[in-house]
Amino acid sequence: MLQIFYESQDFFLLKELEKLGPRKGVISQSVKDVIQSLVDDDLVSKDKIGTSVYFWSLPSSAGNQLRNVYHKLESDLQSSKKRLVELVDQCDALKRGREESDEREKALAELKAIEQNYHALKMGQYTDNDPAAFDAKKEAIEIAHAAANRWTDNIFTLRQWCSNKFPEAKEQLENMYKEVGITDDFDYLELSAVPLSEAAD
Repeated sequence: MLQIFYESQDFFLLKELEKLGPRKGVISQSVKDVIQSLVDDDLVSKDKIGTSVYFWSLPSSAGNQLRNVYHKLESDLQSSKKRLVELVDQCDALKRGREESDEREKALAELKAIEQNYHALKMGQYTDNDPAAFDAKKEAIEIAHAAANRWTDNIFTLRQWCSNKFPEAKEQLENMYKEVGITDDFDYLELSAVPLSEAAD
């Protein structure tokens, strides 16, 4: 349909285009939709003069449209590259500081210590079981467990965002994950149920 405009560089009514369309392989019933699509993409212009609607398109108009698209894509590419550099810098800073890893390891250590205390209590090493103390420890376990999994969830979210935003840097990101200790078996922690009846024995 664009060839019709470019070859003639003339103005057309829709009725005229429906007659010319089949010569370019476009059935007349589809001409209206094709023309509207070209208008929506700014490749064809239209204007109402009196009671008639005229359509036209010049090769220079298509060139300008393509140049605008190119400049926009180029701008988006530069913004994405800049964002990638910023993200890599942030990840490097995170790797040096190890803030998230330290927090998670601390939560894991607290959870392990509390679980060890619970098992010692369960095995009868303490004869004087205080229900209030047990409840406090149980609550601490749940808090530590939630904190550990919250950091794990944050890490998974960051990984997914990086993969979606920078698919071309997949290998670089995977190497960085391994360097900071995020391996293939990295996963959420499961909390074993603590039977209250056993704690009261």
